[in-house]
Amino acid sequence: MLPEIIGMILDDAFTPMAGLGAAIGWGVKRGVYSNEAGQGTGPHAAAAAEVEHPAQQGLVQAFSVYIDTLFVCSATAFMILITGAYNVHGAGDAFLVQNVAADVAANGPQFTQMAIESVLPGVGSPFIAFALFFFSFTTILAYYYIAETNIAYLQRSVKIPGLSMALKVAIMAATFYGAVKTANLAWGLGDVGVGMMAWLNIVGILIIFFMAKPAIIALKDYEAQRKAGVSRYSFNPEKLGIKNADFWTKRAKAAEKATEKETV
Repeated sequence: MLPEIIGMILDDAFTPMAGLGAAIGWGVKRGVYSNEAGQGTGPHAAAAAEVEHPAQQGLVQAFSVYIDTLFVCSATAFMILITGAYNVHGAGDAFLVQNVAADVAANGPQFTQMAIESVLPGVGSPFIAFALFFFSFTTILAYYYIAETNIAYLQRSVKIPGLSMALKVAIMAATFYGAVKTANLAWGLGDVGVGMMAWLNIVGILIIFFMAKPAIIALKDYEAQRKAGVSRYSFNPEKLGIKNADFWTKRAKAAEKATEKETV
């Protein structure tokens, strides 16, 4: 049934209703949730990676978009569509397609649970619950790490006592609030937060891109070294005209000193 399902997705994606509503209104919003592209949350984890050249980690981050969205999300969609465990909502309370009960929330995990349950009875519900537990747990840890990293950065110039403890309390309160409220409310609050982050970050990216183009310069430098077949990559931002890359500047100078000692 997979070719038929892919054909159905493509047919529906290029209708005027899907193009303006679902593809943009839902596809982009939920896609951003999946891969966080453009939000500005990826650099926190990427910056902690140990690599020889920043472009290496940049390529890993870019590839994660395909893994998260095209692979994982598409696999979930195929399961739901092949088993028919879904409804298509129309205007108001009307359904364009109704395959399951009307009270099944489209924003929850029920469609996926029902899809697996229809093929593997007794497995769908516990499996999805188990997967969601670890997904939620790792997401909370990741966002706490991001927030704590931001606080550490701000406190280099602005000392606010007790800010880390306030963050811990806020994270626990938000987790509890999200657990007892409806999925629609959680999605709504998330859309507002993600939208604010994305717009601010994208504006910053565009300004930096057109003024200095550091990412393009770094990528070209990496590609040139790869083409040359170097055994160990190096990155010196000063030689490339990239400013404010303090970590990489210090690392390049340390590498130069080490090379001089070896030569002597």
